[in-house]
Amino acid sequence: MSTGSGAASAPAPEPHDTLSALDTPARKNSMFSSLRIRNYRLFFLGQVVSNTGTWMQRIAQDWLVLTLTGSSAAVGITTALQFLPMLLFGLYGGVLVDRLRKRPTLLVTQTAMALTSLALAALTLTGQVQVWHIYVAAFALGLATVVDNPARQSFVTELVGPGQLQNAVSLNSANFQSARLVGPAVAGLLITGVGTGWAFLLNGLSFIAPLTGLLLMRSRELHTVERAPRGKGQLREGLRYVTGRPELIWPIVLVGFIGTFAFNFPVYLSAFADDVFHGGAGVYSMFNTLMAVGSVSGALLAARRGTARLRLLIVAALAFGGLEILAAASPELWMFALIMVPLGLVSMTVNVTTNTSLQMSTDPAMRGRVMALYMMVFLGGSPVGAPIVGWVTDTYGARVGFAAGGAVAVAAATVIGLILARAGGLRLSVGWHGGHPRVRFVPREHQEALAPAV
Repeated sequence: MSTGSGAASAPAPEPHDTLSALDTPARKNSMFSSLRIRNYRLFFLGQVVSNTGTWMQRIAQDWLVLTLTGSSAAVGITTALQFLPMLLFGLYGGVLVDRLRKRPTLLVTQTAMALTSLALAALTLTGQVQVWHIYVAAFALGLATVVDNPARQSFVTELVGPGQLQNAVSLNSANFQSARLVGPAVAGLLITGVGTGWAFLLNGLSFIAPLTGLLLMRSRELHTVERAPRGKGQLREGLRYVTGRPELIWPIVLVGFIGTFAFNFPVYLSAFADDVFHGGAGVYSMFNTLMAVGSVSGALLAARRGTARLRLLIVAALAFGGLEILAAASPELWMFALIMVPLGLVSMTVNVTTNTSLQMSTDPAMRGRVMALYMMVFLGGSPVGAPIVGWVTDTYGARVGFAAGGAVAVAAATVIGLILARAGGLRLSVGWHGGHPRVRFVPREHQEALAPAV
């Protein structure tokens, strides 16, 4: 069995290092330090344009399905079909990415996604579009994503090197979420003004920017990363690599629960806009835009941080679930909309912290497989969760569906936080400090030393 660059033989961290291994400060960078690198700057600028188009299509696609069917469950099915390929083939995509050169691979996947969007635009603009067309297009985009997502995630290391990885990952997230500010707003104008087909068309054309950036990159300035040779058993090797490391497997499990049940915003927000507050596409677009404001803030804060802490991941996941429950109970539109900002901030903190911690803890030869597993669990959970939460939302109402998703996030963060604390040799300490209760994790030895003699 081939092991690439010896990744399988890398020693696992000691148990007490599970939570602390990722707490060592990385090299301090300015907020935009990665943009000094020409290749990354080309990548970043291309993604600005493409991500804006992607958000336009997401909003237009969800609203078109809701218009054609009047069903939140149908929106959930569309989301499920888009992420089903990641669930079915995500790990195989990771194996391919570890073997292939990243830049040519991205040229192929980005071209395929552009052609799919242009085909959907043609059907919509000619008035021939039916729901099954949207389902097919969503599935086709999902197939391209199987390879495109892990390739883009792992390509960042080749662009900037390990010293700038934390900063570049955070800026990528800020890039995506900044586009979320513009994309939904433009989509809302297009939908109400000229129709959803133009959003699909502009998204297809937006892929010209990242394709041009990839072609203009200088190969000699890319950081060399050893590719895994072709061999048998590489999929099993990747799974063993992850399951043997608590600092990898448990964050992936956590985002699996959150991605499956709590991140189904197309279902939740479209239902709140249409059924609860009786708004239109503009209200749905507003919710997404406000979430993006918080998400950009969270990503930029992450770009300034020099650490990727698992403790921060757990706290952010707890806050995320709590805010969803609070939003579900909001009686007024303005209250619900206001909560979207901090909800976006903590959701981005969960996303960036998990992404960065996984990449920084993974051997380069295994990175494609690890990131594919992460994306498979995070995004691939939607095919399971979206129809379920869509059915719950249709049957019991948007408030119950949203609150249930938040409750799952809180429960998962609590249980996995305790598991990681135990694996890291920590225990929960409850006491008083300055007249106020204080709850924290301390090393077991420290707590035993503080315990009164019996």
